[in-house]
Amino acid sequence: MFDLGWSEMMLVGVVALIVVGPKELPNLFRSVGQAVGKARGMAREFTRAMEAAADEAGVKEINRTINAATRPVQFGANSLRQAALGQTSTAAKPAAPATPLNPGAPVKPGGATEALAAQRAEERTRIQEEAQQRAEIREAAPTTPDHVPSDGTT
Repeated sequence: MFDLGWSEMMLVGVVALIVVGPKELPNLFRSVGQAVGKARGMAREFTRAMEAAADEAGVKEINRTINAATRPVQFGANSLRQAALGQTSTAAKPAAPATPLNPGAPVKPGGATEALAAQRAEERTRIQEEAQQRAEIREAAPTTPDHVPSDGTT
């Protein structure tokens, strides 16, 4: 935030000592500390609200889709691993309860949250079906090599 070194802070302290006086200096520093603490708390709260809004808007889903497009082999391996464990990508971590940005506002039926939930359910179903198809293909694959040497050596 502010790039203050020890020398700058010492200068500010000396100026504050001269201007405010030695009796009121501890009260001044306490007040400044409390104000900085409140500002940091408000910044943390704002950051959490923005992250919650991004999560509700599906930014993580979009990010995962982009990563899957850029690394399809790794994404396919991860999907197979999750399917083998009986998990889906969204079921691996329980979702936090959705909190609206305005807690007093009523949630409308058929709103964006229900549409998003339906979209996620369709995505989970599609991933499970793909994993089932891959498992069936893997089970149907022959377990012996295609070519066995006639002389009996391996």
